Amino acid sequence: MKIVTLTLNPALDKSAKVDNLTPENKLHCHSITYKPGGGGINVSRILKRLGIESSCIFPSGGETGSFLEELILNEDINLKTIPVSEKTRENLSVLDTQTGLQYRFGIPGAELLTKELIAIQTTVDHIIDDNYILVLSGSLPQNAPSDFYAQIIQSVSKYNVKIILDTSGEALKKTIDENLYLLKPNQNELAKLAGKDFLTSAEQEAFVTELIQTKNIKYIVVSMGARGAFLASKKGIHYQSTPSVMVKSTIGAGDSMLAGLIYGIQNELHEKKMLRWGVACGTATTMSDGTALASLKNIEIINGMMHK
Repeated sequence: MKIVTLTLNPALDKSAKVDNLTPENKLHCHSITYKPGGGGINVSRILKRLGIESSCIFPSGGETGSFLEELILNEDINLKTIPVSEKTRENLSVLDTQTGLQYRFGIPGAELLTKELIAIQTTVDHIIDDNYILVLSGSLPQNAPSDFYAQIIQSVSKYNVKIILDTSGEALKKTIDENLYLLKPNQNELAKLAGKDFLTSAEQEAFVTELIQTKNIKYIVVSMGARGAFLASKKGIHYQSTPSVMVKSTIGAGDSMLAGLIYGIQNELHEKKMLRWGVACGTATTMSDGTALASLKNIEIINGMMHK
């Protein structure tokens, strides 16, 4: 199966370190790095490290967009960009080396013109074909209609395509009735989808079981942060805990988990193994600085630790 990732709200991710983060003082940053960012882009980056090719679609504008494209090409990832008038956003994460605390500053994404949104939808429709996996990951641009993901899914429904969805808020609510192969919310997103602020473990299991039974969703994988994740299907529910590791950054961990799950789907692994690969990739990413994401070596180490 060919894999296509769509990132509607991409970012150039800048990370830096500061030796003592205090107010008012002039802070001297060091260890500056730039990495590609955005849900689907990060999925493509991890898939590449796992030896799986994908086509990476995203809107790109201005100098930051050009730099983002350059960084992705440097990782030997196939890309297809849609030129847009507003420049691509730039996010910032700062690590205080004295406390080990990381501060993440998310900048609002570009507002896309109606013709640009149409161009994105047309591009996806032209690329997708039978036996493809389409990954819809990340937030929507500020002015995009909340059902934009649902529109894209409907436009490719004429093909035999597996839809992988990882989003939140209204975008998630408006897409839940579509034909989804895999849905990956975190615990907070799952609670919001249920119309609550918090769900107990029993309530989580009951809610995902209800979704599997009443909606057209094959798999739901709920990420639980440092406690791992669980997978629900018509066969039941499986849990996978994470081994203890030194956490350096959580940026991109959810996207990395999604890539590991897709690796399992691509290799037709049993759902328990599929979940293990997802948790391994997500955990391995937390071991890397800033927005570097997981190394293949760390993915293999974590996978081996969970396999014992």
